[in-house]
Amino acid sequence: MRPAEPSRDPYRILIVDDAPAVRESLGWLIENEPDLTVAGSASSGSDALQQMVRLKPELVILDIELPDMDGFSVTRRLKAMPNPPLVVLLSVHGDPVSKQRGSEAGCNAFVEKGQGWQSLLAVLREVLAGS
Repeated sequence: MRPAEPSRDPYRILIVDDAPAVRESLGWLIENEPDLTVAGSASSGSDALQQMVRLKPELVILDIELPDMDGFSVTRRLKAMPNPPLVVLLSVHGDPVSKQRGSEAGCNAFVEKGQGWQSLLAVLREVLAGS
């Protein structure tokens, strides 16, 4: 019989989206997963950067369209921090240009909102497994 795998604390996730309904839905989704937890949420890029410094999540789910700066700019700033988080961009836009800009900014994955939350969960797990 194999020894039990050592358990780890759930991965801490920061949710960044300007739509309260999206932040709430993602919060419910994540909190129902035993290996994931919501570290915090933000509705703007500047708030996300402040929350990142304070909360130090392992992963950030980041909307591209935010009121003060776009998700690409936020991604670049997050990736320039010491111990940068994993970043999954989330957008209603699935066009090749948006995906390319996300990749150039340093995101770890790009998910279209239209793919559904279960698809997002699968991508989160892939990104976390590869970290």
